[in-house]
Amino acid sequence: MGKVAAIQMTSSHVVADNLAAAGDLLREAKDAGADIACLPENFSFIGLRDADKLQVAEADGTGAVQSFLSEAALKLKMWILGGTIVIRRDTDDRVANSSLLIDSAGKRVARYDKIHLFDVTIPGREDQYLESTHVAPGREPIIADTPVGKLGLSVCYDMRFPELYRQLVSQGAEWLAMPAAFTVPTGRAHWETLLRARAIENLCYVVAPAQTGTHTSGRETYGDSLIVDYWGQVLSRLAKGAGVITADIDLAKQAETRARFPALDNRQLGLPKVATVPA
Repeated sequence: MGKVAAIQMTSSHVVADNLAAAGDLLREAKDAGADIACLPENFSFIGLRDADKLQVAEADGTGAVQSFLSEAALKLKMWILGGTIVIRRDTDDRVANSSLLIDSAGKRVARYDKIHLFDVTIPGREDQYLESTHVAPGREPIIADTPVGKLGLSVCYDMRFPELYRQLVSQGAEWLAMPAAFTVPTGRAHWETLLRARAIENLCYVVAPAQTGTHTSGRETYGDSLIVDYWGQVLSRLAKGAGVITADIDLAKQAETRARFPALDNRQLGLPKVATVPA
């Protein structure tokens, strides 16, 4: 059994301020006994304009934000999932929206680039988002070993695509991270429903740290960070405001439930059966 933390933030266009806020919240997570703390999408920067992310993008493996994550993990002796940060690419002018997993020695052990990009117009509103204008999609699902089990990585809009999670769980994922910066209208309509659905259909823990409130750009995000268990029960939540929530990940109980209620093994279509993981 291990403990995870989900961190909720209201990030701004000032990187230094965001890192200071994240540092305080990571220390709070450590004090709460977390083995791994998960930061939200865009934790280090939400620009005044969408194109501003191009100005703060870092080279892969170096930069202020990546150094912050490594140094914080080493100092706190705690694993950190850096929700997402902006990483430069060599192939075109667009960037990657990357989730970085750092171990307690400060070493990066995984990078996941957000696959599904938020190119939508919100129904009933004029709000339009075209994430792919400045961000290139990732291509590869990523699983990594952590102190609390095998983690399947994803980001925000990914949660609307259940085939991604089927693949992650089929490859052995025991818990799923979904750092997000959800809009308020879609959050009210779908946030909790989607998170609990992904947990239920995969019999898998879900950890969803979120952005919340009104940002310096004027954009509003929904908040409501959640940790959900393999049966779809909400273990912990933070509706509004910056802060930290925690919950225990009990893989033995999850494995027992998967054995007694073998919905994953009963599937007849699609991906291979779930990889067997010892309890």
